[in-house]
Amino acid sequence: MVHRRVRGGKFKIKYEEKPCPVELGQEIDVTIIDLAPSGDGRLSIRGYSILVPKAKPRDNVKIRITSIDEKNAVGQIIM
Repeated sequence: MVHRRVRGGKFKIKYEEKPCPVELGQEIDVTIIDLAPSGDGRLSIRGYSILVPKAKPRDNVKIRITSIDEKNAVGQIIM
């Protein structure tokens, strides 16, 4: 994120696109942090949300990334 002063003393924020920290099909060991509104487990890696269906907070699971969006990804529990 880059701040730049513009006319009137206000700041204009330019958002820079960040690369996704995970790849499709990648397997990672994670700890579920909390629940999403849909009831799925949720965790965050460098500000990027990952949803894991059928997971509960404080679960240590191994997941495989099945789909990726602009701001979040979906993982499936392997073991």
